[in-house]
Amino acid sequence: MDLKPYFRIIIIYSPISMFLNQINAKQSEFWKYLVGSLLLFCASLIGQLPFIIGVFLKTSQDNLPYPTTYQSTIGLFEPNLTLFLMLLSFVFIFFQLVALVRFFHKQTFLTIITSRKKIDWNRVLFSFSIWALITISTTIVFYSIHPQDFIVQFQLIPFLGLFGVGLLLFPFQIGCEELIFRGYLMQGFGNMAKNRWFPLLMTSLIFGLLHIANPEVDKMGYSILIYYIGTGLFLGVITLMDDGIELALGFHFANNFIGALLVTSDWTAIQTHSILKSVSDPSVLFDIILPVSLFFPLLIWLFARKYHWGNWRQKLMGNI
Repeated sequence: MDLKPYFRIIIIYSPISMFLNQINAKQSEFWKYLVGSLLLFCASLIGQLPFIIGVFLKTSQDNLPYPTTYQSTIGLFEPNLTLFLMLLSFVFIFFQLVALVRFFHKQTFLTIITSRKKIDWNRVLFSFSIWALITISTTIVFYSIHPQDFIVQFQLIPFLGLFGVGLLLFPFQIGCEELIFRGYLMQGFGNMAKNRWFPLLMTSLIFGLLHIANPEVDKMGYSILIYYIGTGLFLGVITLMDDGIELALGFHFANNFIGALLVTSDWTAIQTHSILKSVSDPSVLFDIILPVSLFFPLLIWLFARKYHWGNWRQKLMGNI
């Protein structure tokens, strides 16, 4: 008797992605995610108070006009202090998220991270290493081809300060963004819609549109949203295909931390004591189209080969 057809049916219709399923449905009605999002927003506002108080004290003591633009605000302090105050709010958000998941939704915190029994740190390290290597390599290539577009501004002591602040607080920033968008909200939208494509699209759109106030939008126009939303889609795809956010965490940490160490510019959201400062105008081709159309598909292919992903249609478009 040929059993292959039956095995094929089992493979197609058996539960494939456990990551979106491992929530307590009774404790995870969608209204709770709306309340949870409001509480996270409040935690963000509380976390911004040290920065706001610092700006008030600085302008009062130095008899300066209160800043009215983003660039004038972040220019009040030394860059490492500015970075510290900006990232500090994510510490408040992180602990608010822990409390929400544990006490409001009655889940273990691991359920919004991975479907595995424990966090796979090897996945985090692999994803971090690959994107760090690509980031460093492309920076070297661009500097070699167009050295006139950069200023070498490396200073050891400020750079070490940047390294310390980034190593301490970037994990909270990227952790919050991935835990909220690829974990908490993706599971919430999935539980509401009972499919996988809706949470993938919704979390990507929200993730992208939340960057609309960044100064990069003023510099490059709304075309930069293609990059932000495209990044959200990329991170959502690898999360659904891999049943966890470990790969997304590694990529995001490399993108923010290594990027902050290597290059800064006057028109980005954060100015740092990086090795290089870009003095050229941003390029839609290299800053938007190249990552979204080349690097992200390349990473998805690499992850798929390494971790043997299959059943793409079901995992990305199927029902829960």
